[in-house]
Amino acid sequence: MQSQAIVDAHVHLHPERLAEAIRRWFDTHAWHIKYRAGVDDAVRTLREGGVARMVALPYVHKPGLARALNDFTLDVARRNPEVVPCCTVFPGEEGEEEILEAALSGPFRGVKIHSHVMKIAPDDPRLDPVWRASARWRKPMVIHCGPEPSNPAYGLDTRTVSGADRLRRALDRHPDAIVIVPHLGFDDTPRFEAMLAEYPNLYLDTTMVHPDRILYGTDFPNIPYEWDHELKALRRLKLPPRDEEQILSGNALRLFGPDAQ
Repeated sequence: MQSQAIVDAHVHLHPERLAEAIRRWFDTHAWHIKYRAGVDDAVRTLREGGVARMVALPYVHKPGLARALNDFTLDVARRNPEVVPCCTVFPGEEGEEEILEAALSGPFRGVKIHSHVMKIAPDDPRLDPVWRASARWRKPMVIHCGPEPSNPAYGLDTRTVSGADRLRRALDRHPDAIVIVPHLGFDDTPRFEAMLAEYPNLYLDTTMVHPDRILYGTDFPNIPYEWDHELKALRRLKLPPRDEEQILSGNALRLFGPDAQ
């Protein structure tokens, strides 16, 4: 086993009822999720595979669910010291700023937004409270805003609420916010990568460019293949040790703060 610490910066640990609904959606509209056990088994799988810390990214699809899901995520983190909790909120919902204030002033290390699921673009004014909270508390917003998967089952053309240009407009309004774009912003990856030189608070997961701005993440357990697929691919590249260390743990530890160490 590799001795280097690994931080998985993109893990979903949802209550069983929500997790089962997500699995049904993927089974019907996307791919068959390989890992279908509960939260404790998911944490155990990554722990036994050598993952020292895992960043939990909850997300909701409608108003009124965020507080309960945030409470669940925090409980999981308290029972499993490997778990670094992030919160979520449904943009524009009643009490949005209070939810963010309570979460980010406390133990949560960031906030998760999903443009496709929430049907909201990065530059939509309803997201301004989230951008402001990220800047105020110096905690990252993880926002799925790459165009893919461009699946009609989301109920809209995902390209209308995603892409590098929409993120650029948001960051121009909120330059002090910290943002992580998962999945390299696929399939707008080259344009997201080009933005790294312009926006010092922008990060991506997972790719091999700008090693000080990339985080290793798996999207576990909502994947159709072995959890360490990206890890093996990364190690096959034989990167300089310092670059590999930054991608596998250093950048995430720096971004998500002391609770990730």
